[in-house]
Amino acid sequence: MTSFPEPTAPADSRAEVFLRYLDYFRESLVAKVSALDESELRRSRLPSGWTPLELLTHLRHVELRWIEWGFQGRAVAEPWGDRRDDRWYVAPDETRADLVAALRAQGAHTTAVVTAHDLAEIGAPGPRWDGADPASLERVLFHLVQEYARHLGHLDVVAELAGGPTGK
Repeated sequence: MTSFPEPTAPADSRAEVFLRYLDYFRESLVAKVSALDESELRRSRLPSGWTPLELLTHLRHVELRWIEWGFQGRAVAEPWGDRRDDRWYVAPDETRADLVAALRAQGAHTTAVVTAHDLAEIGAPGPRWDGADPASLERVLFHLVQEYARHLGHLDVVAELAGGPTGK
């Protein structure tokens, strides 16, 4: 597993710091979901009703929406493909392995975009911004880091209730 990106660890750039945190959070999510029994993956232990697999696909789509649809301004067929009937959704035929692979592929895309652009670069205009001015890559990455950190904390609670691994 990727080790926690300690604030005292030297980094060549702010972009590297963002990528270290995103890699850490992404792989922590994968480790927690991978450690859960199959029966826990599609079960919700919370009143809000989300499942660990739904959280995993949600975070993959968050990266898709902010990096590809937002910053890059690409046309994305289903930017909200993690939702159905106003809640997170995973199709019955989607497997843990498939969803983990999709998350990691999205992470590799994010890394490629970040390493090819300056953090001050402004995103392409498009529907992701809902009429607002596009944000800089740095602001997008800051949002992704907080999104992962917040949801990983949620998964810690669910994993603990399920008897699985918890975070630091």
